Amino acid sequence: MSHQEIVDLQGYLKFFLILAVFIIFYAYAYSIYKRDKKGERDFEKYSDLVHDDSIESKPLEDRNNNLDENKKEK
Repeated sequence: MSHQEIVDLQGYLKFFLILAVFIIFYAYAYSIYKRDKKGERDFEKYSDLVHDDSIESKPLEDRNNNLDENKKEK
């Protein structure tokens, strides 16, 4: 393989890697948007953690209730 072929191969690999990361990121962002619109999870509560991260703040979700709900669904 010549140097030019290796450089071309690196270019193609970088392009497809960036394309894959782009698709994965936007699929994840769309899934968050979809879950928020359906009401499955309120992501604004999680964004409020940036401003309210004190030790005295209440938990966002009760873990025991979530475990019980998951068992009932199965």
